[in-house]
Amino acid sequence: MRRQIYQSVIRLMNGRFLSSGLKRFTESKASRHLIPLYKKVLRVDMDESVQSLHEFQTLQQFFVRKLYDDARPIHNEVDVLVSPVDGVVEQFGVIKETAIEVKGQTYSVEELLDDEELAQRYKNGRFMVLYLSPSDYHRIHAPTTGTIVTQYERGATSYPVNKWGLRFGKSPISRNYRVITELAEHDGSRLAFVKVGAMWINSIELTHKGDTLNKGEEVGYFSFGSTVVLLVEKGTVQFLDEIRLQKSVRVGEAIARKESSETS
Repeated sequence: MRRQIYQSVIRLMNGRFLSSGLKRFTESKASRHLIPLYKKVLRVDMDESVQSLHEFQTLQQFFVRKLYDDARPIHNEVDVLVSPVDGVVEQFGVIKETAIEVKGQTYSVEELLDDEELAQRYKNGRFMVLYLSPSDYHRIHAPTTGTIVTQYERGATSYPVNKWGLRFGKSPISRNYRVITELAEHDGSRLAFVKVGAMWINSIELTHKGDTLNKGEEVGYFSFGSTVVLLVEKGTVQFLDEIRLQKSVRVGEAIARKESSETS
């Protein structure tokens, strides 16, 4: 019953008119008057921001603010994967055949990637779901060094990807607008890096050009809170012991280590 009520309310709130209107407002100069309130209520740390509060001309500019280069140190061990975003660990674990379970919902990896052959690559591998709140740093960075094998968009509209959306929504991770990137690492293993749009301001902007990514390099940004899903092949990595549900992580922080480096 709660799921049905939740989905009905979200459908009413997620109309094209409201979404486009909100997007236009956050990109307007009038929205800058809300920035101090937004910063205060969500306790945004401005000491890390390249720009000061009064320099932002729109709320959208504030959402996608850049940080000083040394604000997010990148763990530099070759065989370590790092968090691509600031956020919390909503779920992690083993991919069961080609399905992942997040907040009691089962998601098909094939539906998430919209590619049956690609989904088979990650059969019985591992996954992690990272959620960014509206107060978080919104830029996305590479979790590892590698070559971009494929990159494509799927989905159109988007629904909430917060804890309520993940629990009661209609498969938002695999149905929302999303950008899928697959990387080939130095050892030949693959990693799928799925950036999932959020409700209302359904925008993922890619800033990186070229076919290769260095660990920690900026990839793009979300225009609002959102979610990232990482998929890795079976037998390639182990999540670190300190990783747990609802753990806060930051860009560049170690989250997993290559299995081969532990056993060699």
